[in-house]
Amino acid sequence: MKFSDNGYYIERYIKCSNCGMLLYSDGLKSEIAPNEVFCSKWCIDWSSAKADGVEEPKIPFGHEKLHEIG
Repeated sequence: MKFSDNGYYIERYIKCSNCGMLLYSDGLKSEIAPNEVFCSKWCIDWSSAKADGVEEPKIPFGHEKLHEIG
């Protein structure tokens, strides 16, 4: 979500290209899909696996919380 300069309204909504979660920051970019924005490394990995033809990607969550940036 991109707030206006004065903070009174939202200029545009930014959503994760994989899961659709509303982002309150710039999100994460991927080298594989440079025109897309993601909420987490997990969503980047899942989207990459799906693009490679994996029907049901099984990506472990690891130590980060899903949908947590920072």
